[in-house]
Amino acid sequence: MIKRSISLLVVLGFVLIFWKMLTNWLPMTDLHGVAKEYVSREPDELGAVNVVTAIVVTYRGLDTLGEVSVLFLAATGVALLLRRRGKKIGAGKRKRPSSEFLQTGTALLTPFIIMFGVYIFINGHLSAGGGFQGGAVVASAMLFLLLTFPGYKFKHTVLNWIESISGASYVIVGILGILLAGGFLDNRILPLGEYGKILSAGAIPVIYIFIGLKVGTELAGILENLKHEH
Repeated sequence: MIKRSISLLVVLGFVLIFWKMLTNWLPMTDLHGVAKEYVSREPDELGAVNVVTAIVVTYRGLDTLGEVSVLFLAATGVALLLRRRGKKIGAGKRKRPSSEFLQTGTALLTPFIIMFGVYIFINGHLSAGGGFQGGAVVASAMLFLLLTFPGYKFKHTVLNWIESISGASYVIVGILGILLAGGFLDNRILPLGEYGKILSAGAIPVIYIFIGLKVGTELAGILENLKHEH
């Protein structure tokens, strides 16, 4: 009885807190502080239509570097944890092939899914999207292949080269921002171009291409390791 009473009081306390939050909430009509500075200065300084992209890639470039590093460590950890020594689980068992309809659909749709992922990270400075989102879409195409063709194998050498080159290029662009512009990953190492065009926002499209390739290959590597586990 005492436990139920305490639980009821805790629930009522949370209800009271959320009720006050909802009744006292007022919609924000104007930007203030750092947000106002970002929105007002970004078009002239960075030239990206997508303000979120400008903030993530340039103003907070070190945070993005940290996110890419965390993903790399996660991919490395999965590869180490799923490394098999000796006989693999399920070795010798014949896997049931997927239907011809599914195989044909996969063969037709996979190139378009990859193309859509590339479109997302190339146009990240103009519309919603970016390197992480586009890379995840590209990796979903790889998952599609693995589910439809259980025996399909990625070329690890190619994946490793793409991942390594894109990651190193990303860091090099960041260092060039320090040497040639105002700081790490400063996109003004390249001309800003015409606002709203595909060739604009300086180096942001280049940065997102490297991020998209790195994220896509790392996630594909994780999927490949998970497949071998089973």
